[in-house]
Amino acid sequence: MTGFGDGGGAGLRRETGRVVNEVAQELRTLDDGAAWFSGLSPAGRQEVLREVGGYAMQAHVTAADGRAGVARSGVKPTANPSVMICMDPPRYGFSGLPADEHVKAFRVLLSVFAVADTRRRETYCKGACGHAWHNLPAAAEGL
Repeated sequence: MTGFGDGGGAGLRRETGRVVNEVAQELRTLDDGAAWFSGLSPAGRQEVLREVGGYAMQAHVTAADGRAGVARSGVKPTANPSVMICMDPPRYGFSGLPADEHVKAFRVLLSVFAVADTRRRETYCKGACGHAWHNLPAAAEGL
């Protein structure tokens, strides 16, 4: 874990945004992202799940994105987070799942966000994107 801590606030939100976008752009592996997430406190994990759920909503996740993301996540399609994200429309509220499902929920949300965000980067932002989070440096720094 980095010096930002995991008690909440702007530091955790910045760190979450960096990790999530690095995984989405394949500058960091999903396993690295999950390891970062696992190092957070239970309250920190809940906050990150809410934040990443918001990212997924902003990326306009579809049921097809959900299925593709679940396939990439390594989480069983029958697990609660997988079922929730594949509904049409997707269901959120992952932070309300039992604590033993939080890592699965993070892997699913992050994988689905990566699918939806890639689709949006290749369509809406192609060639003229000014979003800082879509223009990360090629080499990610370590956790």
